[in-house]
Amino acid sequence: MAFQDLKQRTFLFAVSVSKLVGDLPNNSVNREHFRQIIRSSASVGANYRAARRAKSDADFINKLKIVEEEADESIYFLELLVELNIDQKQIIEPLINEGTEILKIIVASITTARGKSSQQKK
Repeated sequence: MAFQDLKQRTFLFAVSVSKLVGDLPNNSVNREHFRQIIRSSASVGANYRAARRAKSDADFINKLKIVEEEADESIYFLELLVELNIDQKQIIEPLINEGTEILKIIVASITTARGKSSQQKK
């Protein structure tokens, strides 16, 4: 997958999560989770963009680790929203799947970058 494709995917993930939040009931429980999931899902794309501008291999890996954490956090809050809004499960699950796919790509990228970095040190 090209960098540009993942850049677009992470952006669309944040947009889709934000739209989901707009469609779910605005009750006191959901509202607390909404703030967090909007932040974490947007952070996935923002930190991925930052990683693309990394100044070194170590900087790239560190920034991708932030993306990994934010993607995992987004998935967690999506899973919470499913449990709290079970009637919306069919709408939320595709976002969980997309977040999981992005997470897998980022983890694989970190592994690859670490491998390249350790080979360059030899």
